[in-house]
Amino acid sequence: MTENVTAFKAIVTTGLAALTALWGWFGWLLLLWVGCMILDYATGTGAAMKNSEWKSSTAREGIWHKVGCIVAVLVAAGADLLIGFVVANIPAVTLPFEYSVFLCPLVVVWYIITELGSIAENAAAMGAPVPEFLKKALQKTKDATEEVGNKM
Repeated sequence: MTENVTAFKAIVTTGLAALTALWGWFGWLLLLWVGCMILDYATGTGAAMKNSEWKSSTAREGIWHKVGCIVAVLVAAGADLLIGFVVANIPAVTLPFEYSVFLCPLVVVWYIITELGSIAENAAAMGAPVPEFLKKALQKTKDATEEVGNKM
C-alpha cells in the first residue's frame, strides 16, 4: 500500500513539474483563472436554482460575460506581445527593466480576484455564511491590483 502511495505521489509530482516547465508560473495563473470562471458559473447556477431564479437567458448572459473576459485577456496578451516587440526592436525605446509580460498577468489576477468575489457572493446566496473579512480582503486586493495597473 505504501509503495502505491509513493508511486502515485511520484507520478503526480512528475506531471506537475512537467506542466510547470511547459507553462511556467503564468500558465498556472491562467489555469487558476479558468477554474475560478468554471466555479463561479457553477455556483451562480446553483444559487439561482436554490432561489428559484434560474433562467436560460441569464445563464447565456453569464456565458457571454465570460467570453468577454477571455477577449479582454487576449487583448492584454496582444498588448504585452506588442510592447515586448517594440522594446526589443526599436532602439529609441528603452525601459529601466527587462520587459517580458506585465499587462496580461495583471489583468488575469484582477479577473481571478473578481471571480473569487463572485464565488463568495454565490456561496452567500446559497446560504453559506461568508466572513466579512474575506469580502474586504478580496476588495482590497482588487483595489491594489487596479492601483498597480493605473500607475503604469
